[in-house]
Amino acid sequence: MNKNGIIKRSLLAAFPYTLPILAGFLFLGITYGLYMNVSGFGFVYPMVTSMLVFAGSAEFLLVNMLLGAFDPIQTFLMILMINARHLFYGISLLEKYSGTGLKKFYLIFGMCDESFSVNCSVDIPENTDKGWFMFFVTILNQSYWVLGATLGGIFGSFINFNTEGLDFAMTAMFVVIFLEQLLKEKNHLSSVLGIVLPVVSLLIFGPDKFIIPAMIMIFAALILLKKPLLKGGAAI
Repeated sequence: MNKNGIIKRSLLAAFPYTLPILAGFLFLGITYGLYMNVSGFGFVYPMVTSMLVFAGSAEFLLVNMLLGAFDPIQTFLMILMINARHLFYGISLLEKYSGTGLKKFYLIFGMCDESFSVNCSVDIPENTDKGWFMFFVTILNQSYWVLGATLGGIFGSFINFNTEGLDFAMTAMFVVIFLEQLLKEKNHLSSVLGIVLPVVSLLIFGPDKFIIPAMIMIFAALILLKKPLLKGGAAI
């Protein structure tokens, strides 16, 4: 099969896996665009930030930062804390992203929770290219977010409704992805660790500071238990 055929097959194979994310990103992107609009920003702002920042919760926080006093150090530290989990994502994807050529740079930039979940949990279909498959998963997901943010920014002046509760779409999507992974694995130890350790971290550090310690605990546990987990057929 020629290169164009492989690229097309990779796109067609990746698209169905992004459909659940389309629902969540489109609604949340519209919410973000509406929020930017009611905060006094034209549609260009949510469109451009969703292209260049592409960091969900950080983009919502960015609205207040743009309206407040300029403080680059505080902004840097705040965004770093919010997205520190991507450090752990990146480490786990070092092997997965190897051999993807120049696409690797976009895969790193465009990595989000949802793309990470799909690219880590899905078995790459036959007759497709690994790099192109992950590339299309990533760029399709970002496209959904950009589209939603732009639509919200454009139509924000004409739509007036309560957007409370729309963010639950993301929670529901992650539950579905987790259950799908749980059903696929033979050894559920990694999934149990993913539930128990954040709860322990929450009890120790509280709701405002538990995420980073939880990620560190999970990372350490997976490293220590890597051999028995792989032997038992768990996904790490």
